[in-house]
Amino acid sequence: MKNIEHYYEMVENIIKKLGVDPLNCRGEQPGQWNLTKGSSNVWVDVWKLKEEDYGYIQIMAPICEFPAENQTEFMREALEINHTLYGVGFTKHKNWLYIKGIRELDGLDENEAYAMFNRVGNYADEYDDYFKDSYFGESGGRASE
Repeated sequence: MKNIEHYYEMVENIIKKLGVDPLNCRGEQPGQWNLTKGSSNVWVDVWKLKEEDYGYIQIMAPICEFPAENQTEFMREALEINHTLYGVGFTKHKNWLYIKGIRELDGLDENEAYAMFNRVGNYADEYDDYFKDSYFGESGGRASE
């Protein structure tokens, strides 16, 4: 695996291609960035396992909290939509629905990483509004995780 800084630079190049200053997107720790795509937050994490010579890139976006009612229908619909998604999927963490893509860094090139950014961002921008409208009657929820 290449040096982790190589992948940090790759992510920052992609953020520049998206028309955003990567310095304004950096998170609290090295290897973290926070962006927006339309009405969605998009979180990027790049990390290396300390004891191993491999690492991961994860790009995820919060969609909405799980509704208090109709959770079975909500989960069924998320799983049915999940089947139509390319290279990413819905995931649940705590009480939130997310779109997430994750892969090993080894062999990752900038084109593939750029495609991950676009898939997560585009799907999140579409489905955050869809689920908020369908289950909460508005497009105004926020991710607090």
